[in-house]
Amino acid sequence: MNEQFFPRMLRGARWGAVLVALASILLTPQPCRAQVSASHPVNDTQDAIPEPAIPAILKAFETFELVGMPAAHGQKDIDDFILSLIRDPRFPAAVNDIVVECGNVRYQPILDRYIAGENIPFTEVQHVWRDTTVQQMCGASGFYEQLYPLVRSLNQRLPATSRLRIVAADPPIDWSKIHTYEDLTPFFDRDGNIASVMEREVLSKHRKALMLFGVFHLLHGGGPGDGDAVTRYERRYPGKTFVVIDVGDYGTDDRSLGDANAPGVFGPSLLRTKNSRLGSSSLDSLLESPLTTDKDCNVNEAFASTPSKTVASYIDAFLYLGPQRSLLMEPVPADIALDRAYRSEWLRRMKLVGLPGPSTLEELDAQIVASAANPMLPSARRRAVSQEIRLRIRQDCMSRKNPTEKTAK
Repeated sequence: MNEQFFPRMLRGARWGAVLVALASILLTPQPCRAQVSASHPVNDTQDAIPEPAIPAILKAFETFELVGMPAAHGQKDIDDFILSLIRDPRFPAAVNDIVVECGNVRYQPILDRYIAGENIPFTEVQHVWRDTTVQQMCGASGFYEQLYPLVRSLNQRLPATSRLRIVAADPPIDWSKIHTYEDLTPFFDRDGNIASVMEREVLSKHRKALMLFGVFHLLHGGGPGDGDAVTRYERRYPGKTFVVIDVGDYGTDDRSLGDANAPGVFGPSLLRTKNSRLGSSSLDSLLESPLTTDKDCNVNEAFASTPSKTVASYIDAFLYLGPQRSLLMEPVPADIALDRAYRSEWLRRMKLVGLPGPSTLEELDAQIVASAANPMLPSARRRAVSQEIRLRIRQDCMSRKNPTEKTAK
């Protein structure tokens, strides 16, 4: 597969979406960039008016308890923006917690001690984001290697009442005990685990939190079955969450995003979806629909069941970070590229899950070297999912429903 080691594994053919059904993960996080479909044109009758992004997000916390954003999905500009947001002197006054997708809840006690400033070896703390369930981007991202030390450092200069907490929300998997695909099944309901953590650690305590998750965990009213994480906890805590994503591939043809004279349009800007042309479009015009299965194991596109819902129904604002063609892809940090023991374990996990990709360390090395030639963030290209893949998804679903029956029919 012609993809960069770790970060780009979820791009191209969108194997993250295939994994949704293969691994019973209701909606696997995927990169936000997706091309605008010609069959679902954007309504150009209105322009969203951009606002300077950091002040707008901080102000959102005055109305909402939670702000959700994507992070560590291979998009360097988004990750850099989030680090800038957290470093803003106003951030600790607005926020109590940072809740992360790339955080194994099993290691929360270690994480709390590290963030509080205790002398915890960094190699021990790395288990928090390197040993999550099947999020290959987590252990490859330099974002989390910066985020955790950054918050630790900020806390050392803050009064006790203003110190930030990082909350891990991924299921408590212990990879030393995972030897077969069946061993993974207790950890597949990641959205359920996220929702439970949000209710227990944040919402029930009336704390303010920045949520850093893939887009398909954050949509209002999104997800099959019981829904994605936000949808689940919003049944008990409606109106608490403000969801922000990037603008997909809209603007790659250099079209303006709103009033060119508005403040912040040339820097990080926030564009509200309500009463905007982007907000009035359909969701699959900006994001590629993941695959999922129904109760009878039929394979469907997740967005197909709600064709009349607009982007504004799912998302509250877009984050615009500059000309789309100049956005950068996150490189693999040197300490990860050189850690052959960890990369070997990563290969074992990916083979166990059944994800396609490199099979040897030499192939991974070659991908890292090749990626240096083109650091620009690629546009996703929508590709039809083969009948073979759909059959495999269906068979996997049926085997989980009836584990004692033969499903290869």
